[in-house]
Amino acid sequence: MPESATPVTPVTFPPAFLWGAATSAYQIEGAVREDGRTPSIWDTFSHTPGKTAGGDTGDVAVDHYHRYRDDVAMMAELGLNAYRFSVSWSRVQPTGRGPAVQRGLDFYRRLVDELLAAGIKPALTLYHWDLPQELEDAGGWPERDTAYRFAEYAQIVGEALGDRVEQWITLNEPWCSAFLGYASGVHAPGRTDPAASLRAAHHLNLAHGLGTVALRSVMPARNSVALSLNTSVVRPLSQRPADLVAARKIDDLSGGVFHGPILHGVYPETLFEATASVTDWSHVQDGDLATIHQPLDALCLNYYTPTVVSAADPDAEGPRADGHGASDHSPWPAADDVAFHQPPGERTEMGWSVDPTGLHELIMRYTREAPGLPIYISENGAAYDDKPDADGRVHDPERVAYLHGHLSAVRRAIADGADVRGYYLWSLMDNFEWAYGYEKRFGAVYVDYATQERTPKSSAHWYARAARTGTLPPVE
Repeated sequence: MPESATPVTPVTFPPAFLWGAATSAYQIEGAVREDGRTPSIWDTFSHTPGKTAGGDTGDVAVDHYHRYRDDVAMMAELGLNAYRFSVSWSRVQPTGRGPAVQRGLDFYRRLVDELLAAGIKPALTLYHWDLPQELEDAGGWPERDTAYRFAEYAQIVGEALGDRVEQWITLNEPWCSAFLGYASGVHAPGRTDPAASLRAAHHLNLAHGLGTVALRSVMPARNSVALSLNTSVVRPLSQRPADLVAARKIDDLSGGVFHGPILHGVYPETLFEATASVTDWSHVQDGDLATIHQPLDALCLNYYTPTVVSAADPDAEGPRADGHGASDHSPWPAADDVAFHQPPGERTEMGWSVDPTGLHELIMRYTREAPGLPIYISENGAAYDDKPDADGRVHDPERVAYLHGHLSAVRRAIADGADVRGYYLWSLMDNFEWAYGYEKRFGAVYVDYATQERTPKSSAHWYARAARTGTLPPVE
């Protein structure tokens, strides 16, 4: 070995670390009209011309509803010891009200039993963006009543599965539900009302608090209740005062609007000041903050790329790209004075910059925000233009490098004192990628959508080695 060469040292994770993968119901299940399921807002949105790439829908997706046993067997073969999935609200409670449809609950009972039999720990997300359409017709998340309906739904699922599922997540990325759904309109239900988006954010927070209370009223005390946040890692373009103000505004709108009341029982005053032109926040009622501020058992974080902002040039025209889809409407209420910038360097197929330092920064930020609270990375991954070769194999070295870099960042955070207990790769397999339809592939497993054949990519095999050994294999 040359004197300048450095031996490769394996990066070792704690023995109890969870090595998982994640999915969501509408993106994989299909079977949208079976066993009593009724339309969600994503059924309606995806069937509206012009809303998704190619007019794609989740009607079939990757047919997980019928293939779940094979999919669980595939997870076991890949060495996963955890799997994060979501429940379709309208499969369990078709109108968003009233008693459960047992056929819908039975699917999740079968899935959980299959996971447990394979030695895979289930992590259940109650809400991953698929609000029953009847609740949207009644006003959706901008209406306070939706939070109470969510609590009833949470209790139904908690009663059915709380004896077998220990890890529970109330909401996935409420920022997307509120601001992509009700401000920019690039996600279902496709509304473009900034004031409604801020009401939606508050009622999602209220739903989390009410849902947490409901879950704990029916589940064993050993169970963990958390939620998944996708707070932006916001970096100012410069240290100019105006750029720092812009960064604070976006940080409040991506993180503070949720972690303020959930972790600390208060909204940031700077959030109120920045959004005063949009809302007076009179929708926040007495007692709401106490309800929202329920003790958490863990915090889940989703990370893909950092956000770089500056004060906007007042003479600039047209919408300012921010990585959240094409729209003439901003997902950032009262932030027309903020400009978004694409960092230099490597990008994924989504156009997102690859920067593992942002994941380390996010973890350490929440280690300070919520000292002593265990952290899980509930989503992290990348889309690339994956294609099978002549032999039917799928090589994705870019994703292998992405995973190695981001898992290394997780390990650095652990070494720096963060209590990170698991990592869920997004996604287990290629699927319906929301407004992008089937154009973007995030999966570690390739899916031929015509045949539904699953083929683990080279990244899946790399991740399997990491999961089995608790160390990061080299990037070949």
